[in-house]
Amino acid sequence: MNADGITFMTSENPEQELYNELAYYTLAHGDPSFIHQLVVDAFTAQHADENTKPIAITFALIGLYLHLEKGYTGRQVQLAHMKLAGGGKRQWPKFALPDEKGAIWASDVLAAPPGPERDRAIERWCASVWDAHKENRDRVIDLLRQTHLIP
Repeated sequence: MNADGITFMTSENPEQELYNELAYYTLAHGDPSFIHQLVVDAFTAQHADENTKPIAITFALIGLYLHLEKGYTGRQVQLAHMKLAGGGKRQWPKFALPDEKGAIWASDVLAAPPGPERDRAIERWCASVWDAHKENRDRVIDLLRQTHLIP
């Protein structure tokens, strides 16, 4: 388990290794839009459970919302996360965790060839995870309005 309370998988569970491979791909990508942030948020939201810290789930859902519904790049999402984190200590909300975590997984993304096809697969993965969390949409919007990240 990492500091955010996310249980990362090891060789006993290959999802962590797949995430690590995707993280390497996105960090080496060189695209100024910083798609790495999208991979972090999709993975975190998809693998969140009752032991995941509320801040991790909050940031992941905010990132997916801002990217998919407001058109933010990964870099803009990262900056929004930094602004939110800089607002002082606060109580982070608890979000409902869906039973269905999304139709696309890291393994599906890695099945796409590196380059534009894999980047589009990352987009589909984000959309799949966000769709699984759709019941949290209004709470995410309310939080973003309360923190003045959106009007």
